[in-house]
Amino acid sequence: MEHKCAHCAKKKERTEKEYKDLINRLNRIEGQVRGVKNMVENDAYCMDIITQASAVAAALNSFNKVLLSNHIKTCVVDNIREGNDEVVDELITMLKKSMK
Repeated sequence: MEHKCAHCAKKKERTEKEYKDLINRLNRIEGQVRGVKNMVENDAYCMDIITQASAVAAALNSFNKVLLSNHIKTCVVDNIREGNDEVVDELITMLKKSMK
């Protein structure tokens, strides 16, 4: 199963298990976001909305951790073994952006 990188011609082949896990996580997050939207539309109490929004943020963080772990174990390791150290700079740049 091939998936194209949004900003370049790079591709990542994921196992069926990895693909399904990521999609399932995203589907749950999408449902949580819809739930938060419904809470706002239905004038729910602010603290209840914040609690649910925090759960969404935690779920997205968890998704990112799984994706990053898979990326390091496969793409980064494979590139380094092939002599392409640029992947490390790419990873560092991404981490700096995501940790602002």
